[in-house]
Amino acid sequence: MDAGLVKVRTAWRALGALPADFEHLFEAEYARVVRVAQRVLGERPSAEDVAQEVFLSFYRSHPATAPYAAAWLHAAAAHAALNVIRSGKRRAVREVAVADAEQTGSDPEAAALAAERRTEVRAALARMPARGATLLALRYSGLSYAECAAALDVSASSIGTLLRRAEEAFKKEVSLDG
Repeated sequence: MDAGLVKVRTAWRALGALPADFEHLFEAEYARVVRVAQRVLGERPSAEDVAQEVFLSFYRSHPATAPYAAAWLHAAAAHAALNVIRSGKRRAVREVAVADAEQTGSDPEAAALAAERRTEVRAALARMPARGATLLALRYSGLSYAECAAALDVSASSIGTLLRRAEEAFKKEVSLDG
């Protein structure tokens, strides 16, 4: 079992007994919510923080058995992670440490270029309209077209077009950096 999930579950239980339905939802969706946030943020600790905030927000306002629960959690994770980027609260030191860990044993120039590229990608996402940035974050986090559609509350048949437009907008934003 994921150590992060165990830690979070323990913290949540310290707040009191959780309804079984919510605990089931939490166990079923926690890893995916973290992956969505991590795809945007590039680091697991911040992604876990975002996931906790998203679940707490959902818990306060929605029933765990709501049919839209998974879609809401995925979209909220992407939005919250993008807000973290937009607010600029992430520490540059952590990003450098993550980049260094990913590039262990490789060329320092390549590591620097990769870190710079990740920074450019996150900056471009932060400048994009929220729906397009959210769609890119969800799709490239591994969600299917149907799951993306549910999270964004649009028809599944429109996801291909929306994704293409979002990718074009992203390319324009990236070219503005270059």
